[in-house]
Amino acid sequence: MRAWLVTRTGEPSEVLELHDVPVPTPGPGEVLVRVRAVAVNFPDVLLARGEYQVRPELPFTPGIELSGEIVAIGPATDAAGPSDGDPDEAALGVGDRVVATKIGVLAEYAVLAASDVHPTPHSLDDVQAAGLMIAYQTAWFALHRRAQLQAGETVLVHAAAGGVGSAAVQLAVAAGARVIGVVGSAAKADVVRDAGAELVIVRGEQDFAAVVNEATEGRGADVVFDPVGGESFERSTKCIAFEGRIVVIGFAGGTVPTVRANHALVKNYGVLGLHWGLYPTKNPALVAEAHAELVRLADAGAIAPLVGGVVEFEDAPAAIQQLAGGATVGRLVVRVTP
Repeated sequence: MRAWLVTRTGEPSEVLELHDVPVPTPGPGEVLVRVRAVAVNFPDVLLARGEYQVRPELPFTPGIELSGEIVAIGPATDAAGPSDGDPDEAALGVGDRVVATKIGVLAEYAVLAASDVHPTPHSLDDVQAAGLMIAYQTAWFALHRRAQLQAGETVLVHAAAGGVGSAAVQLAVAAGARVIGVVGSAAKADVVRDAGAELVIVRGEQDFAAVVNEATEGRGADVVFDPVGGESFERSTKCIAFEGRIVVIGFAGGTVPTVRANHALVKNYGVLGLHWGLYPTKNPALVAEAHAELVRLADAGAIAPLVGGVVEFEDAPAAIQQLAGGATVGRLVVRVTP
């Protein structure tokens, strides 16, 4: 099979090489998946640069999120997970479409733990489904598990046109919330409006804190979804509501802000962290529960991954490099096999 390998650390377009390697064999508790599509995520950029918190030994295959089809099940593997998150349902098997996350899937085949694969919603094709797991799981846990979002509340979403941001917009709207999105350019505004945001603010053209306070008649946002950090976090503390919750997803802006405990005390708001990658190891049952809800929402037409572009397998390094430039909308997806 063909697989992309990072042979040395550096910029993705310079260090990825396409190689022929043996098709892996699933062991006990594992399944072999024919990879249909791989969503490009920012960790792919960091993996290539050697800057990710996990640093595989060189050479290694990047790619952390896939959609595909089970083609083989390892010995003594009783099941590949419930078909829709319900443990009473039939297990997945050969021929079933699945989504999963694991470092090393930018290849034509990938071996995964049977417990880590989840059913693909019937309503999504392989390209759309490739962008379901990380973005929507992150947004679901941020809004529902950490922030305990309630219908009727106002949610401020930073980087709202990105893969994770657009997922947060859709999920907040599906939960009955009022959504205000912040984008990096006017060209991205319509994408966020189409996702359901009531108000879209272009960063740098308007003071989003002032706009949010005005739009909410001084109350502020009940929930802030922040994958940017830096000034976005600092200004969010100026428009957070009484008993509001700021959920910190990451620091895409490059600056880790300082949380001022005295300010949180005086304004009575909370700052919550979310590292979704802990849930599959700390509480995998919650991941299955969230996936079942995402399948339901997708098949009901309430959510649909935003695909900003599709490239062929041979062009994967250019797609990862494009994401590194920060100008993408939604998810870039690499089509691996038709």
